[in-house]
Amino acid sequence: MMEENIAAIATPPGKGGVAIIRISGRDPLALAAKMFTPAGKTKVEDFEPYRMYPGRIDGGNFEDYGLCVYFKGPASYTGEDIVEFQCHGGESVARGILKQTFRLGAKSAGRGEFTKRAFLNGKLSLASAEGVADMINGESEAEVKAGYLLYSEKLTDKVRALQSELKTLLAGIDVSVDYPEEDIEEQHIAELSVALKKLRGDIQTLTESYAVGKKIKSGVTVAICGKPNTGKSSLLNRLLGYDKAIVSNVAGTTRDAVEGTLEIDGRKFNLYDTAGVRESGDFIENIGIERAEAIIRSADVAVFVADMSAQGGVDEEDARVLAMVQGKPLIKVINKIDITRDETDTDADVYTSAVTGEGIAKLKRLMYEKGFGARTEDAAFLIEERHFDALKRALDSLQKAIVACESQPLDLIGIDVKEAWDALGEITGETATEAIIQEIFEKFCVGK
Repeated sequence: MMEENIAAIATPPGKGGVAIIRISGRDPLALAAKMFTPAGKTKVEDFEPYRMYPGRIDGGNFEDYGLCVYFKGPASYTGEDIVEFQCHGGESVARGILKQTFRLGAKSAGRGEFTKRAFLNGKLSLASAEGVADMINGESEAEVKAGYLLYSEKLTDKVRALQSELKTLLAGIDVSVDYPEEDIEEQHIAELSVALKKLRGDIQTLTESYAVGKKIKSGVTVAICGKPNTGKSSLLNRLLGYDKAIVSNVAGTTRDAVEGTLEIDGRKFNLYDTAGVRESGDFIENIGIERAEAIIRSADVAVFVADMSAQGGVDEEDARVLAMVQGKPLIKVINKIDITRDETDTDADVYTSAVTGEGIAKLKRLMYEKGFGARTEDAAFLIEERHFDALKRALDSLQKAIVACESQPLDLIGIDVKEAWDALGEITGETATEAIIQEIFEKFCVGK
């Protein structure tokens, strides 16, 4: 499907070595012939696809010397003919060349319009397109890897296999409805129930991967908690590798949560240094304590910090914090071992010194294990909430179909099976509405 030419700058704004202007549509090569003069005797109209040609690029009121490459559809990113100019990376240079494409008839590309055309032209599934966005927006190595697995159709292949099985079941239902024989229908329903239960298990397994996928995309929330003056802020600074939180020996210095992002083995951790939890007569400090309690209760992992130099073991303030994290993955840290080497607390998971760095490597390892479990090879995790929601609706429909097998005729069972197929189709794009498609591509940047 060849549409009008669209153009956009495909590289980030700002100064750089190279900028790329991308044109896709019905006849970008004809447009390029009006603004690119190749070095040598080759004419633009004779360009071989997928080969770089040097020459002069017309920017309207100026010229630049750069490169031009032609991608012939359908063997291109969008499935259409594409031309890209590579010019010097000054903002004015790139904008000037882009404006010249507009003067020659190209339209300004909208957000994600190149990738949207790729989807509409069958070059990639809707889930794969979302993988492109996840790679671009990835803030950790793990998120980029997960986005790539989504882009490379790992999820789409699994979902289409499930859809294929459902389609086979629907075909069998249609045949039995059209040629009803009571004894055959009863046998068919029994076999159908077994097949539906297997599919339910397969989808449930896929759905469960969202627990890890969500953490890969959003990061593991870690609350560094404890009573005041145990060294929580110093510990945060040591973990991050720079001074983010104010450190003082005055109890109650941290009035609000201080946050920072850390990457451990390629996965993102969102750390929160919370206000020390204690009884206080200070109005502002109490607000900070309330916010700290909210963060502690909602965190994925709690790092409870106690002071090695303190005496008397667990007191009421410690017990108050520990009650908040009951049932939550917990790491008990005894801090300030640079002051004293007494390591007699058998409940401690790790002894640390924010001053010397001792124990920090072990603490990071424990944070990873509490957040993700044992280290595993990269897998195709479910990372999009939209996909998770579609799978849950497919599960609900399958459950209805399984229950219906106990008392309902095949045609009514088929309605629930078809609803499950439709829900899965929202992931691949086969049944996605225009509103869903538009919302997805609105998340993209211009030029992709």
